[in-house]
Order: sequence, then structure tokens, then C-alpha cells
Amino acid sequence: MLYPRENEVRMVADLSGIWDFKLGDEKEPGECCDEFWDGETIAVPASYNDQKDDRAYREHYGWVYYQRAFTIPRCWQGERIVLRFDAVTHRAKVYLDGRLACEHKGGFLPFEVELDGLAAAGQRVRLTVAVDNQVNHHTLPIGNEGNMAFFGSDNPGVPGVEAAKLWRKPKNQPNFDFFNYAGINRPVRLYTTPAVYVEDVTLVPDICGEDGLVKYEIRIGGASKEEKAKHEENDGDFAGQPLVHVDIFDAQGHCVAAADGTAGEITIPKARFWWPWPKEPYLYTAVIRCGEDRYEQKLGIRTVKVEGTQFLINGEPFYFKGFGKHEDSAFHGRGLDQCLNVKDVNLIHWLNANSFRTSHYPYAEEMYDLCDREGIVVIDETPAVGIASIEGKDPYRTFSVRKHHEQVLRDLVARDKNHPCVVMWSMGNEPDTEHYPESAYEYWHSLYELTHQLDPANRPVTFVCCQNNYERDIVTRTMDVVCINRYYGWYNLSGDLDAACYGLNQELDFWEKQKKPVMITEYGADAIAGIHECVAEMFSEEFQMEFYMRQNAEFDKRRFFIGEHVWNFADFATIQGCMRADGNKKGLLTRDRRPKMAAHYFRKRWKELPNFGYKK
Repeated sequence: MLYPRENEVRMVADLSGIWDFKLGDEKEPGECCDEFWDGETIAVPASYNDQKDDRAYREHYGWVYYQRAFTIPRCWQGERIVLRFDAVTHRAKVYLDGRLACEHKGGFLPFEVELDGLAAAGQRVRLTVAVDNQVNHHTLPIGNEGNMAFFGSDNPGVPGVEAAKLWRKPKNQPNFDFFNYAGINRPVRLYTTPAVYVEDVTLVPDICGEDGLVKYEIRIGGASKEEKAKHEENDGDFAGQPLVHVDIFDAQGHCVAAADGTAGEITIPKARFWWPWPKEPYLYTAVIRCGEDRYEQKLGIRTVKVEGTQFLINGEPFYFKGFGKHEDSAFHGRGLDQCLNVKDVNLIHWLNANSFRTSHYPYAEEMYDLCDREGIVVIDETPAVGIASIEGKDPYRTFSVRKHHEQVLRDLVARDKNHPCVVMWSMGNEPDTEHYPESAYEYWHSLYELTHQLDPANRPVTFVCCQNNYERDIVTRTMDVVCINRYYGWYNLSGDLDAACYGLNQELDFWEKQKKPVMITEYGADAIAGIHECVAEMFSEEFQMEFYMRQNAEFDKRRFFIGEHVWNFADFATIQGCMRADGNKKGLLTRDRRPKMAAHYFRKRWKELPNFGYKK
């Protein structure tokens, strides 16, 4: 699904702004979708949870309703008109003048509907969007059911507690450690294309000596199969032009290569390559023309490959320096904030980092565009977090998430396949791989094979492993890159860094025998900003920094170890619980982006560690 871009033949109208809003309940949408109603005000795009200082918003469970009216410009007559949502969390039903236009499951990827037969140019339309925030055993991310708590045990068996659990009202119980922000979190747009249009663009870069090679495939919409076959066979045209023509322009706007046809290979002589910052992340622009339509797609010439225990970018061994992140900020929640994205990328540069993982869901496309431009390497992750054994049940045979998970992978790869910043796919975070190892292998390894099939560029594929019995886990060792989340010295062996380093090295000895590249995708300690101690203990800034210094020293000794991703870039909101004081405090930065002591430590460390060749 192509990102909406405006040019001389494509028009875009942004429906962001103040919408009407009302809270619902767990019941499916009803009559409120059939009429105008005078609701409260809400900003779009943004999560709704923190826009009102009201527990009903913060802790809402079930459906909410957004509404606004818009007019389709009369000058759009004869154009293909599409209504697009970049992300609605977690389930959406879209109504136009009370008529169901489309519905979608999944809170972090785009969906759209053509308005032909639903609305026309010059028409004023009432748009109502019903949004469900419920998470359970069948959603991604996973939620607990039956009022099971993520933090704490609720003291099962205690009569008063058991009675209270039956009495209390239904609520979301996420099986994940970040706040369940919901709503219309990303932009809503109307856009147009000509009747015959560029439907999809696939660009696969390669390097041959000094030259860049680009395999391309263009899918055309609006023309019948017979028309496309005839025009391809006869090299025919629409409106006097070849069916498809592709030009490659450099950053100065000079055409450096071209080709005709819906598929082929283009050579860019003496190409400039896309490199992670601080080297040059050079971008070309592919301009695709089909009849009256025109679409532009940025292109970075770079290669990605796993070879032995090395991760190669452009043939050079790369070392990941960075973090897990969250789309999380005050007021906006998980809503798109372009200013915050720019701020975060500049802080990544300030820290001398080079990468992050989109933990634990795909981010807004605007962030990937920014990372393409700024040379930030991205591990792109699905929202498959929290797949765990619950009440002794095999999650892979009990819960019906497989089809949804496959669809999310298809949509993720289709959306992000052309971004040079994306170097690896992560199928999910911290699944249960030890209690039912055979089921886990069947589930995850088949998805691993599917992801490789889906990606035209065949990037490395992984998932992120939780702290587990790694000897029983038979899945993680089969990934292209072993990605492990480990909290020696925090959640286990708490506060004892000598024992933590011993335990870490015992495990690293095991991974060394697997002869795979290994990186740590989460490790860290909570530090509440402003707590300082002469003798470093847990929750102080000094302990957080010492934690990293001790464990990094162990990573530096291992040649197969290809990267360190701190948990987390910045403090973030979570569900309230006895393990969290005003959210998760593992950030190198506070939630409002002020550095802790560990940020200054990493800034110095990462400046001294080269991006390439560190573990040759």
C-alpha cells in the first residue's frame, strides 16, 4: 500500500483536527453511527486516553466513537478517490453517512477504502469511526482475560481477592509492559489517483562494483488484465506514453537511469550508496509514470546480509548501537508527533547511536522516511508481543492469532519493503518458546519462512527472545540473527552485578557454540531521575550506569556479538502496577527527553565504538 503523496496529478486532503467523540462500552457499534451527535471534542491524530483528565478516558474498555463531516472537492470529479487511515488501534469500523464502508483489525498498519459508490465529488459526507481498544488472547498484542493481572499475582486463593475479581468491572489486562494507548493514532486522509494508476512499487537494490543495480516491479491498478497484457505485448501506451516508465533521479534532480515496462533491472553507473550515519545515507528518487499517473519513491542503494557471525551492510561488518523505543509521549500517547520524531532522531545522533528496534509494533511511516534520510538503521517489528503460556495452555494450539499474525507480516513487509533504513524483520517480541518447544518451533519457524518469501529483498529475519531456558528453546537458535532480551542483575540476581555477569557469561558461552550472530535487544535497569547514591543500588542513576558498564565489558570480549540495544531510549507509560512507579523508568532519557547519567556514558562509549569493523 503506497503512502499518499501529492503531485500534479495526485491530490491529498488531510482530515486531521478536532473531531466529535464519545465513549462507548464493550458492545458492538449501534445506532450512534446512523446520525450526527453532539459529542465531546478530541484531537486526531492522537490517542484519546490522556486528552481528558478523566479516569473514564484513561481506563476505558471497549468501543469509542469519532465523527466529523467533510466535503469532497468538486474538482475531484472523474478521479479515483480513496479514504485512508494510517493506524486505528486496535479494531475499526468506518461508516459513511451511517453505511458501513470498511472494517479493519490491527492497530499499527494502514488500511483504506475506495469511495466509488459510497461518496462522490462535490458531496458532503458524515464520517463515523468506531474504535475498539480491547486486547485478549486473539489480538496482537496479546491481552489477558478473566481479570488476570500482568503485574502481581492478585493472591489467588485468598477469598476476599477472589470475590473482588468477580465483582470488579471488565478492564483491559495487557500481557505486555506498555500502556494500551488507543484511538485514531495516525493521520486520516483523502487522496486521489487517475483511473489507471500506480498501485504498488517494489525496488530491490544491489551493488555491483561501483554501480548500483535496482530490480523493480510495478503493479498497475484500474486497467483490466487484458488491457495490461495487450499493452505489455505490443509496448503500447496510455495517453501516448509507455504503459510504465521509470526514471531514477539523483539528489540534485538529474536523471541517471531509466527503463520501460512493469518489471526489470536498472543500472546506476558509479552509484552513491546508502550508509548509516555518520556516513552519507544517500537517497535517489524513482519516478514511475503510467499514463496520466505519476508516483515518486525514495531509493537507497545498499545491501544487507548475514555471513557467519557477522551482519553486513554494503559488505562491511556492522555493529548495532542503540535501543528499543516506544511511540510514547505526554498528551499524544501513541499518536503521531512529527516534532517528537525529529527530536528523537537528533537525540539518537547526539548519543552517537546508529539504530533502534520498533518495539513492539510498526511505527508511523513518517518515522521510517526520517530514518532513511538521517541514516538510522531500523529493526522492524510486528505487534506480536505477549504470546505466552497462560494457565498451563499451549498458546500456539489454544489461541487463534496465527491468521492475524500472517496478515500483519504481509502488510508490514508490503508497507516497508522499500525503506533502506529497514535491515531486518522482527516477527515478534518475547514469545513463550520453552514450555511447548515443538509447538513454538512449528509456529515461529513457519512464519520465519513466510517472511523470507514475502520480502523481495530477502532481508534477515528474527524474533526477540525473552529471558528463558535457552537450552530448551529450539527456535531462537534457528533465526538469522539471535536477538535476546536479558535482565541479569535486575529482574533476576537483582542488584548483584558480580553474579549477573557470571550468569550472563554462562549464557554467552552457550550462544558462542551456535555459531550465529548474537545481539542483545533489551537489557537495562530502572533509574528514577534525580536519585543518586554514593554506593550504587537499584533505581539510582549510578546503579543504571554501573549495570551497563559491567555488562558491556562482557559483550566486548565476544567476537560473535554484533550489537547492544539498551532498554529503553526514554521512560514510557505503562499500566499501573506494583512494579511500576509512574511508568517504566529504564530510559536513558526521561519521558520529556532529559538525559540521565547513563546517557552521557553511552554517548562517550558509542563515539569510541565504530559502526563498522568493531568485531572483525
